[in-house]
Amino acid sequence: NAQEAHEAIRPTLLSRKPDDVAKVLDKDQLRLYALIWKRTIACQMSAAVFDQVGVDIDVDAGAAQLRATGSVLAFDGFIKVYQEGRDDSADDEDEQRLPRLEQGQLLNREEVKAEQHFTAPPPRYSEATLVKKMEELGIGRPSTYASIISVLQDREYVRLDQRRFIPAERGRVVVAFLSNFFRRYVEYDFTADLEEQLDDISGGRLAWKKVLNSFWTDFHKLIEETQELRISEVIDALDDTLGEHFFPSHKEDGTPLNFDPRKCPSCDDGRLSLKFGKTGGFIGCNNYPTCRFTDQLTRGNTERPREAPKDDEPLGADPATGLSIFLKKGPYGWYVQLGTPDDAGEGKKPKRASLPKGMEPSDVTLDKAVDLLALPRDVGEHEGEMVTAGIGRFGPFVKKGSTYANIPKDESVLEIGLNRAVALIVEKQSKMKGGGAAAGTELGKHPKDEKPITLHDGRYGPYVKHGRTNATLPKGSDPKAVTLEEAIALIDAKKGKKTPAKKSAKK
Repeated sequence: NAQEAHEAIRPTLLSRKPDDVAKVLDKDQLRLYALIWKRTIACQMSAAVFDQVGVDIDVDAGAAQLRATGSVLAFDGFIKVYQEGRDDSADDEDEQRLPRLEQGQLLNREEVKAEQHFTAPPPRYSEATLVKKMEELGIGRPSTYASIISVLQDREYVRLDQRRFIPAERGRVVVAFLSNFFRRYVEYDFTADLEEQLDDISGGRLAWKKVLNSFWTDFHKLIEETQELRISEVIDALDDTLGEHFFPSHKEDGTPLNFDPRKCPSCDDGRLSLKFGKTGGFIGCNNYPTCRFTDQLTRGNTERPREAPKDDEPLGADPATGLSIFLKKGPYGWYVQLGTPDDAGEGKKPKRASLPKGMEPSDVTLDKAVDLLALPRDVGEHEGEMVTAGIGRFGPFVKKGSTYANIPKDESVLEIGLNRAVALIVEKQSKMKGGGAAAGTELGKHPKDEKPITLHDGRYGPYVKHGRTNATLPKGSDPKAVTLEEAIALIDAKKGKKTPAKKSAKK
């Protein structure tokens, strides 16, 4: 029905085996065709049959006994052709494959291993295991799984780390808000029941107006009740729900902390709690405005107390200029500053550099501060161009020409070498070439100001950029075939379009 998956991808001729078309396909095309062909054949085959068995093995005539439990393949079925990969290893003993054994069979002892095992928490969800869990709970349908996962990432509710979903702070806050004030609508059974009702609507067994009316009546009433709440009541509820996450009372090994994680480090008698401002959530003191201590939600090390900024105490003097270097805290986090506004001169700001993510303020020494203020730094020359490293809006990066590549979080922007930097840049360029030219590929100079025109691949398709002007390529255009003349025409046409002035409202 309308709730199920979209039409499947099938070979047009099943007798055309992968080996038959190998001569006319490249390596990647052949692998994709083989995947589709094998799965199509497999879905029409019988199910595989496994026998669940337990095997007792006598060692040295009864001196010891070993036991193994698992499954033995009794009938191949579709597995003969196709078997899906797994994101998680089969830790369940019942899922372990065992060879076929006979009673009284003699076994050779090839190796003895002594291993110690600890009970580990379940792994975080990957895309595949998350879809599997959604299927079990009745959330979504095959045709909506991809869009659900896309929304989670696009809205920055989660982030992918080594192909695993990690909850982001924004996601935690949203879930805490919904769980406190809209609990009925985030429960698993509500979503599953609504999916079933949609199935009934698509099958003509239920009137859609009845479903909408039933939903809206209760939902509208709940919204009105929530609107009557004071903002302080909402924040207090979120602070109570997320308190253990932002202010953990124990170390990762379960040992209690030897300090109060909610104690304000600035005024001593204040209590830290969750706050919200124009830039989002942050940690603040309840003695505001007397105490103006704030901190970011995310911290690298929660086993140490938070620290108040010491604006008046310099880390030391800059060897090159002799100016004092300060460690300061702003609305977007910690940073180091060279000199004071008076040292910079009238109308100028002192030079500043943000601390990389994961670097604790207590770890910042004078040498590290000097290195940070020297960013972006020259890493070395490669193929006649200088490779540089710095910290930008999206974190640490390396740059060669117009190509930027992010530095992995476990590597330091202050220590990365030329070989590693070049490898990251080459990897970035190879990824971007799949859809045309590499991101930021220069097409040439604009004749009016001699500034470069570059080609990019954006969210809404390929576009050309000149200064602050972006012009999208016409629909159907091949980015690889775009010439400098075509790019100039697109840029000039975009600049020629003037934004109409807004009409003033009548009084």
